[in-house]
Amino acid sequence: MHQGYDLIGDIHGCGNTLVSLLEQMGYSKKNGVYQHPKRKVVFLGDIVDRGPHIRMACHIVRDMVDGGHAEIVMGNHEYNVVTYCTQAPAGMRQPFLRPHTKRNDFIVEQTMEQFANHPHDFNDFLDWFVELPLFQEFEHFRVVHACWDPAMIDEFIAQYGGNQLHKGLLAESVKTDSFIYKFLDRTLRGTSLKLPDGRSMTAKDGMVRQFFRTKFWADTPQRYSDVIFQPDPLPDDIHHALLSDEEKEQLLFYGPQEKPLFIGHYWMWGIPAPIVPNIACLDYSAVKYGRLVAYRMDTEHHLQPGKFTWVRVEKSER
Repeated sequence: MHQGYDLIGDIHGCGNTLVSLLEQMGYSKKNGVYQHPKRKVVFLGDIVDRGPHIRMACHIVRDMVDGGHAEIVMGNHEYNVVTYCTQAPAGMRQPFLRPHTKRNDFIVEQTMEQFANHPHDFNDFLDWFVELPLFQEFEHFRVVHACWDPAMIDEFIAQYGGNQLHKGLLAESVKTDSFIYKFLDRTLRGTSLKLPDGRSMTAKDGMVRQFFRTKFWADTPQRYSDVIFQPDPLPDDIHHALLSDEEKEQLLFYGPQEKPLFIGHYWMWGIPAPIVPNIACLDYSAVKYGRLVAYRMDTEHHLQPGKFTWVRVEKSER
């Protein structure tokens, strides 16, 4: 019987660091699978891409899930890899569901290279990724990669009868006017607002963007500065500008009365701590030589700073 859960943020191929974090929390390898006598891991997605030990990380995670020692939700990077590698049906203008642009090639480059000599292994993982849960609700907490939108989750369950995709839904999922596209965008990438007046901004990674990521827990926000949630700042003249009524209507509010929620995705920095008493982001930029972070969850309603644990990612993990 599991008496607690250890939630682990975005791994992005930092396989050695994952081993260090598991061992630090008292997990050990038995019959080839990491496990704990009393606890279970929940992975928040984004196992693949960027780091040097992607295949190793995938095997550790899947073995734990298959053995009943872990749960998992899909990250946007698993979804991206699947659609990048899935041929588009006849009638679509592109050969693959995710276009092979220079940017998309770069994002999946390390995953493709590290599995290049293991095609059967890779295809097996692609099949597994497709059907990973998109969100999970436990007795005392919830887990999703980027954003928990109750109305959209209820609609997804009503339409599809569960919390998973399957191969037959992939083509529909890339059609930008479909519900499933909007659902996956919200669940795997979070909420965002468009910059006003057709503006754009250049992020630290060199990408030019017309949208910025927003908090979905801001209570009665009035200004752009109240809702921005990303490493890149807004242009100075916009930062404190007032939100329009239309923009306010686009925002989501996950209130303080809701169950504790764990998310990844957002490239946090510094010492891990709750964002608000019932929300924790566990993505602390591991692959950028930050921290691979876990939260040791029991039955608390308010998340506690002292229950975060982490391993600093060494520069050798590249």
